[in-house]
Amino acid sequence: MIRVSILGAESTGKTQLVQALARALRSQGQTVHVVPEYLRQWCDEHARTPLAHEQMAIAQHQAQAVLQFTGGIVLADTTPLMTAIYSHYIFQDSSLYAMALAHQQLYDMNLLTGLDLPWVADGLQRDGPQAREAVDTMLRQALQQAPLSHKVIYGQGDERVHNALLALGWASGWESADAAEGTLRVRQDSQYGLNRGRTAWVCENCSDADCEHKLFSRLVSG
Repeated sequence: MIRVSILGAESTGKTQLVQALARALRSQGQTVHVVPEYLRQWCDEHARTPLAHEQMAIAQHQAQAVLQFTGGIVLADTTPLMTAIYSHYIFQDSSLYAMALAHQQLYDMNLLTGLDLPWVADGLQRDGPQAREAVDTMLRQALQQAPLSHKVIYGQGDERVHNALLALGWASGWESADAAEGTLRVRQDSQYGLNRGRTAWVCENCSDADCEHKLFSRLVSG
């Protein structure tokens, strides 16, 4: 079994990416289970956003939804870590981190959706465009401090899905030898391969998830 978490601030394309990845992986013959975001269901059922004391139950429900699967590839459209971060951001309550980070250790790969998509309103679940950068920063800090490895996924449409598949292929070895060779060629032709430190970075145009993470790590450690 392989567990993959899709993390990110609001309106960064997590749900669309999960659905597209599931289709792509199933087309390759993989057994894929998608775990949807429970918060969305909760808000629809209660016609409001949750209060501070309701956050833990939502986080626990999200975790249990992942743990019910014992085989195949599990794609989690967010995890309790996002509940913990939003609880911290909105209610200044950091008590969920211990449970959320313990659960996050169960994932084989963590994909973080970048902020390169436009913010779009989505009913009760959206806190506004001003929240995205703050939540993105808090998420990166939590992953860095845990520490938990992750790859940041940028791109529009099919490019975003392609970049996510490349990130998963590097980490898991799912690719055949021919596909792996193709992945290497793509990476060598990417901004990472062309630059190698020789020219200035243009990070907003970079689709290499691994080198974005390395760049961010250096900035944090410095």
